[in-house]
Amino acid sequence: MLLSDILKTFSDEQTATEYLLSLGDISLVARLQRLAAAEGEAVGEFASAAVQRYASQASDEELLTLLGLISRTDDPATVCLRRALEHAVAGT
Repeated sequence: MLLSDILKTFSDEQTATEYLLSLGDISLVARLQRLAAAEGEAVGEFASAAVQRYASQASDEELLTLLGLISRTDDPATVCLRRALEHAVAGT
């Protein structure tokens, strides 16, 4: 599945939460929910914006790291999503 396809489903809050939980990191999801609530956004909306910020603001070094990670997986969209969300919560 493409990352853009995943993010399109995030307009539905329940779907977004279920997908985020499927990443297997409950702590990450809880931090995302807290950050989204603090911004007055739904978690899916916050996650989508976090991916967009990551794509536009990641350093060249970070993007090279990401390329290395996605080259070793069968699911690059999920790897990219997780990396972007981890950066979003680390920035707080």
